[in-house]
Amino acid sequence: MLKDFFLNEVENAILKAVKDNKLGQASEYTKGSLIIEKPKNPDFGDFAVNVSSLARTAKIAPPMIANAITEYLNSDKYTVSVAGGFINFKVSDSLLTEAVAEILSKKEKYGIPEDVKTEKILLEYVSANPTGPFHIGHGRWAAMGSALANLLKFYGHEVYQEFYINDAGSQIQKLGNSLRIRIKQELGDNIDFPTDEVERKNYYPGDYLIPVAKKFLGVNAEIKSPADVDKIELQTLCDFAKFEMEACQKALLEDFRVHFDNFYSELDLHKSGKVEASYKELMEKGMLYEKDGAMWFKSSEFGDDQDRVIKKADGSNTYLTADIAYHADKLRRGYDRLINIWGADHHGYVARVKASLQALGYDPNKLEILLGQLVNLVINGEEVRMGKRKNMVTLDDLIEEVGVDATRFWMEMRNIDMTLDFDIELAKRSTDENPVFYVQYAYARLCSILRNAVAEKLNPETGEKSPAPMSESELKELFSNFDKNLILKTVESAKSLILKLEEFKSVIVLSAQNRTVYTICRYVQELAGEFHSFYNSNRVISEDKELMKARLALMEAIRITLKNALDILAVSAPERM
Repeated sequence: MLKDFFLNEVENAILKAVKDNKLGQASEYTKGSLIIEKPKNPDFGDFAVNVSSLARTAKIAPPMIANAITEYLNSDKYTVSVAGGFINFKVSDSLLTEAVAEILSKKEKYGIPEDVKTEKILLEYVSANPTGPFHIGHGRWAAMGSALANLLKFYGHEVYQEFYINDAGSQIQKLGNSLRIRIKQELGDNIDFPTDEVERKNYYPGDYLIPVAKKFLGVNAEIKSPADVDKIELQTLCDFAKFEMEACQKALLEDFRVHFDNFYSELDLHKSGKVEASYKELMEKGMLYEKDGAMWFKSSEFGDDQDRVIKKADGSNTYLTADIAYHADKLRRGYDRLINIWGADHHGYVARVKASLQALGYDPNKLEILLGQLVNLVINGEEVRMGKRKNMVTLDDLIEEVGVDATRFWMEMRNIDMTLDFDIELAKRSTDENPVFYVQYAYARLCSILRNAVAEKLNPETGEKSPAPMSESELKELFSNFDKNLILKTVESAKSLILKLEEFKSVIVLSAQNRTVYTICRYVQELAGEFHSFYNSNRVISEDKELMKARLALMEAIRITLKNALDILAVSAPERM
């Protein structure tokens, strides 16, 4: 990466200057204290390092420090200048040609970092109740989580994706009772859900249970009347409804390009005895005490703001009890790191879950929690509410309206800790204002250019055909045995574009390390912008065959980089639009 290259050049020069006593009173330097950036004014250079902070130990002015360091910078790969405390670099043509050659050589592997520490990671996300369709908030976690998994895998990590099914609580009984009402309605009973708001919360009155009721009657022909429905065991209804809801959720996830390695049932966790085993282990370690008939966990001893109840006075467990067992089980399965994506409303659970891991003897820093804000769906300027118990806009509805690509890109293009306003009308537009269209159009345009390079030209007036600018074999040979010196023909006009292509490597590393995918979205928009700008000012297919080859190679490099980035986002790269 060029950023690392130039920063390393500066830091090595600093060490030499210190050794030669050329840096004032500075007697030592530890690498890692400086950062590299792009100058606001491109006339200064392509990259800059601010060394002003060294004045604290050198006891000389920043310009003197910068000039002393540049005495040790000498390479034909760049030119260097000083402005105040900044050391500015201008990239040589040779580095630019090497950048394009690297992309054409590595292809789908371009951007994968080398010599990085990798981990075995369990990434848990979505983890919704199996009580109804996904709302669009679930869609955001699904898009973000799957894109993050793709990013971490691309970086080199081993990633296992898990969905924790919350199927052990009272919500499943509520689901079963709701299905009973829908079945009775199908049989002509004039029954309905309670109108009292408090009582209504004990049901799921959404229309999505109507087809489930029809299916239940279809496989249970002996049920003929509402009286027959009353005889059905509640557990039978719960199991049927849960199975159908899980099947719907799994099918939608696959359609949304979200592929989990495992669906982990909370109910199975309880049946396995692991919840009770974790409770007993905390008891044996002296981490529990009784108060007001309940059992409390001493979580305040491990950074939580107060102790937490894990077994109620009636003997039932709290949500935390199962969460403790689940996260301990994750670590027992041999993962180096656990990453959870939770809604921001779960922020209070972070400290208590980490405290429980520490109390059980695990390193709490192995658990990372990404807290995500919600999605505001805007239709015709008005926000649409969400919720399972009333009519709502579901993730399925949104995908049907704007498509998988637009839904995914919009869900991913803001940082997870920011509330997202999803403008459904803008997401449907085929204009540059719609970011996913802008990026996909760039890719389709690149493919069109490459097709035109090997296509015969037809005169629309005479109907005469003229030979293709290149043969397919010539184009293939150009890419497979690329002569990097060809780029010198267009390097001056393409410098900004090539630097943006090279930046992809840095974006991957920083995005993976910071667990962000919005940075990939931002990058593809910027790269698309650089491409459109270049294409609007420079002819790619021309009479100058060497110049045409150089620019076609550049087009292929952009196409490869865009495709690699879009694959991480699980957004399609259309060859035609």
